[in-house]
Amino acid sequence: MTELIPVQVPPAPPGPLLRLVGWLQARFFPEAMDDTTARWIAALLIVLVAILLGRFVVGIVFSRLKKLMAKANNQLMLPALEPPAATLLILLGFIAALSIVPIWEEVPRLVRLGEQGALTAVVLWGIACARRLQIAAFIPLIKRTVVSFFVVFSILVVLESLGFEVKTFLTGLGIGGLAFALAAQDTIANMFGSFVVVMDQPFFVGEYIRILNFEGTVEEIGLRSTRLRTGQRTQVVIPNKTVATEVINNFTRMPQRRVDATIGVTYDSPPESIQLALADIRALLRADPGVDQTLVVVSLADFSDTSLRVQILYYTADPDWEAHMALRERINLGILRAFAGRGVTLAYPNPVIRLDAAAAQKIANGPAA
Repeated sequence: MTELIPVQVPPAPPGPLLRLVGWLQARFFPEAMDDTTARWIAALLIVLVAILLGRFVVGIVFSRLKKLMAKANNQLMLPALEPPAATLLILLGFIAALSIVPIWEEVPRLVRLGEQGALTAVVLWGIACARRLQIAAFIPLIKRTVVSFFVVFSILVVLESLGFEVKTFLTGLGIGGLAFALAAQDTIANMFGSFVVVMDQPFFVGEYIRILNFEGTVEEIGLRSTRLRTGQRTQVVIPNKTVATEVINNFTRMPQRRVDATIGVTYDSPPESIQLALADIRALLRADPGVDQTLVVVSLADFSDTSLRVQILYYTADPDWEAHMALRERINLGILRAFAGRGVTLAYPNPVIRLDAAAAQKIANGPAA
């Protein structure tokens, strides 16, 4: 009868962190402490450093990020991820410390799988915090997609740790993904376009924009297309690959609205009256709180065939459309009063032919017999 001889499995080699602890102990404290004591002290130091990094360094980094994004008017609000990032650093420190303590090798494998579960939980927590990001305002489906990806990834990690073979599944998934990519090139191009919109942030839901010949309020940004509600209350659906490559005019983000008007006055208006009327208009614009005082131009700019051209240029302090129209009405009425008060006559848009009395009488009498 053949006797079964058990096979001796060599122990796993120590990890790089444990080798580093052993080298430091042998190099600096060869006689002051044994290997077990050195490992416990190193584990405590790792935990302390991880806590300091998680509580203070992460806070400093995200505080700096807040200032940079506020200066750049960036609305991604990455500081919302500060708590999960700090917790992740601390958790990684505990995992590193546990890997070198003397009793960790004796802990059952099922218990040690808890570290992978904890890491997965922290990552999912970070995804949950992404609800506060403006990405969710861009594309609601992105959050679901990322959550699904990490859930599947976590399941595969746990199955691999338990000894299941997942490589065959991943190989089949890769072949299927290639076939899907070839069959859905336009869909994938639109999805990449949506991610470009997320990262570049040219507009948000609720803003008024113009793309190509279409303009309207952004109602939804999906994984495939962006939907606009036009002024005629129709809905325009634009593929995201087009959105990512075309010029976008965002009217909502203008700091002020420009008003540029040209007014014609008649040639028989006295120059002194025109000069006084222009001074009155300048004073009107300077005194109105709705006018941005950075640039105010009122000038007799040009001589045309039928009139003298007065150029009036200013910016509204409030970019809101209704406030801008109310200001224009107020200023335009003031301009009319200024010209009328100084006796300046506004020119008609069509040319006016002036005749002396003899010529007018001759035309009225008709052609000679």
